[in-house]
Amino acid sequence: MAVISIVMGSDSDMPVMAKACEILDRFGVEYEMNIISAHREPDIFFDYAKNAESRGIKVIIAGAGMAAHLPGMCAALFDGPVIGIPMHTTSLGGKDSLYSIVQMPSGIPVATVAINGGANAALLALKILAVTDEGIKKDLKDYKEKLKSDVMKKDAHLKETGYKEYNK
Repeated sequence: MAVISIVMGSDSDMPVMAKACEILDRFGVEYEMNIISAHREPDIFFDYAKNAESRGIKVIIAGAGMAAHLPGMCAALFDGPVIGIPMHTTSLGGKDSLYSIVQMPSGIPVATVAINGGANAALLALKILAVTDEGIKKDLKDYKEKLKSDVMKKDAHLKETGYKEYNK
C-alpha cells in the first residue's frame, strides 16, 4: 500500500517528480503518483487531498510551478506533512513557484525543497517516515555512508591523477 503520494499539476513536471520516484524505488517505499490540477479540476483535487489519509498516505510530495497552489492546498486539506517542490519556470526561473510555496500562512505549513528538488523531497519524506520506521532509518544511514564513500573515492582519484587529468 502506498504511504507517500506524489502529485503534480501538469505532466511537464514529470522529469522532476521522477527524481522523487527514483529515490523511493531505491528505498523500496511504495508510493502513488497523480496528475491533478487544483485549478482545472478542483472537485477531483479536493477528493484526492481530503481522502489521502484514509488511503494510507503518510506524506504528500506536491510539485507546482508559477502560482504553485497545489502544495498549499494539499496542506490545507491533508493533516499529514506536505513537501512542496517549486518547479523551474521560464518566466521567473522558479522564484515565483518558490515564493508561492514557502510563504504559506501561519498554521498551514509546507516543507519546501529547492527549485526542481525532486530527489531531496523524497529523502525528506523518508526522514519523516524514519521517525517511526527503524528499517527506513537504517537505510537512510547506509545511503549517507555511500554518499560519503563516493566523495572520498573521488577525492582519492583527484589526488592520484591531479586536476588536469581528473576528467579525462
